[in-house]
Amino acid sequence: MERADRVKKLKPLLKEVLEILGEDPTREGLRRTPERWAEALTTYTQGYEDMAENHLKVVFQLDEDDYPIGSDDMIIVDNIAFTSTCEHHIAPFRGLVHIAYIPNPKSRVITGLSKMSRVVEVFARRLQVQERMTQQIARAIDEHLSPLGVFVMVQAVHYCMIQRGVEQQQSATITTARRGVFLEKPELETKFQTYLRLRMDTRDK
Repeated sequence: MERADRVKKLKPLLKEVLEILGEDPTREGLRRTPERWAEALTTYTQGYEDMAENHLKVVFQLDEDDYPIGSDDMIIVDNIAFTSTCEHHIAPFRGLVHIAYIPNPKSRVITGLSKMSRVVEVFARRLQVQERMTQQIARAIDEHLSPLGVFVMVQAVHYCMIQRGVEQQQSATITTARRGVFLEKPELETKFQTYLRLRMDTRDK
């Protein structure tokens, strides 16, 4: 369904939601709210219209001298900012994604650094839970780049925890996903975590 058609179908439904909440959707401040709300919802969920492989199929090859067999050197893209929507309460959650992967020395395939941000965006712009999103990002990189290993860490603040229920203002949620050699060699995760800590320490100074 085209975006314009989705907006058209959503508008009367969202107008009804406002009425159920006790509002008057005909008053000046809310007159265009159903349309704006519908457009916003389609933007929040535009990841359904895209696939991770559309971005990860753009690949390059390192020279053998640049990436010898036996290397555990990582490619790290950190602090990828995202905003997503919790599927349980339709409330936003936002945070940072940190990705590390080790190219396979046989193929030496890598992708453009900006493509990692695109992959995050694909999965973040859907109704989500953080745990699944973390695994989806790792799985997509693992399947389409076939690296030796992938490690993904997501840290996020959930507004469903801030605005309702326990109302935890300072709480953050951290999730991780590992593939390949990151499962077999815990020292690689330690190396990655050390890098992230150094980055944070340097940024805070």
